[in-house]
Amino acid sequence: MFPCRQLALCLSIMTDLYYLSQADGVGEWRIKEAKDLSDLVQNRITYLQNPPDCSKARKLVCNINKGCGYGCQLHHVVYCFMIAYGTQRTLILESHNWRYAPGGWETVFLPVSNTCTDRSGASTGHWSGEAHDKDVQVVELPIVDSLHPRPPYLPLAIPEDLAPRLQRLHGDPSVWWVSQFVKYLVRPQAWLEKEIQQTTAKLGFKHPIIGVHVRRTDKVGTEAAFHPIEEYMKHVEEQFQLLARRVNLDKKRVYLATDDPSLLQEAKTKYPDYEFISDNSISWSAGLHNRYTENSLRGVILDIHFLSQTDFLVCTFSSQVCRVAYEIMQTLHPDASSYFYSLDDIYYFGGQNAHNQIAIYPHQPRNSEDIPLEPGDVIGVAGNHWDGYSKGINRKLGRTGLYPSYKVKEKIETVKYPLYPEADKLLNSQNK
Repeated sequence: MFPCRQLALCLSIMTDLYYLSQADGVGEWRIKEAKDLSDLVQNRITYLQNPPDCSKARKLVCNINKGCGYGCQLHHVVYCFMIAYGTQRTLILESHNWRYAPGGWETVFLPVSNTCTDRSGASTGHWSGEAHDKDVQVVELPIVDSLHPRPPYLPLAIPEDLAPRLQRLHGDPSVWWVSQFVKYLVRPQAWLEKEIQQTTAKLGFKHPIIGVHVRRTDKVGTEAAFHPIEEYMKHVEEQFQLLARRVNLDKKRVYLATDDPSLLQEAKTKYPDYEFISDNSISWSAGLHNRYTENSLRGVILDIHFLSQTDFLVCTFSSQVCRVAYEIMQTLHPDASSYFYSLDDIYYFGGQNAHNQIAIYPHQPRNSEDIPLEPGDVIGVAGNHWDGYSKGINRKLGRTGLYPSYKVKEKIETVKYPLYPEADKLLNSQNK
């Protein structure tokens, strides 16, 4: 998103861009291409996860119990899954005595495999690098912070074979790639699917609606700054003005997710012309004293689900809950890369490889805080200031400072992932 000092003009431009994106059948092409790509990846994952003979399968063991919250633990499993996909090993997810659900992952979500959940094998060893582990049947993976040597299969890299199609389709291919693993992992059990449907009806959740996630409690003062509700609502109002140019806006609905139970009443009082949809019992369950319970897990799953279903998301990307909701958003639209406004961080995965950009325009410093740019310079990104400038290091010069955000583009890193021709052949035969 870019700073907009003349709101009416910017809204007109963005509306024109939206309608232009739907012209000449491009909208229909995006829908089909997004589905085809997702089907391809989901089919490959399913093929990998369901080997015909589990006793002979090469396996990668991942324990979910990393010492952090739900969003962080889910991303931990995604990182394991990407390495499993890259090394052609079936992921074995160990989740017994999970801090959120002692019965394990499968009590909430569908199993990651229908045919192979046994971690046993002829040989077992700890991760020592893809080449060194080739003769070991079962490899145990540490948390990403302790991973050494680091394989190339880490965000924000994408598969080389899919990169040309992804770059044509999506504004942020790396987020799309992450989203495919999240999509496979969070397939709900029947009871959870029913719970989602019942809560949707109970809350009266319907479109158009904008999602707001306000993380307080343990984050404030440590990993994130305090942001009053007014900061969020400024961007909510801008998005409703944009939506009103494209759809019939009967009400200004906001789905409010927060771990601060007092915030719902504050929002209703300060913004009476909005309809706030929220479940305060989820806010209570998200508190520090209640967080690691099955009820809290239910609450965070529901919050993420509804946030991902909104038309636009206003939040802080320092929160993993917000980033997971944004990732799931990508599975629901051909390209939802711009459907957010973060009050703090840019999108990142955590434990990821370097986030780089490439300069496309030259820049001469205007003050001591700026750094120079020449087309082709690689910039290591530290963050976006959301005022037209970003902060980073010019890797050629070794200088850190500010630069205009529009003068760079994302540097898409690609990796030679396995191609899974058997899975692709099976998918093609099913589509005929």
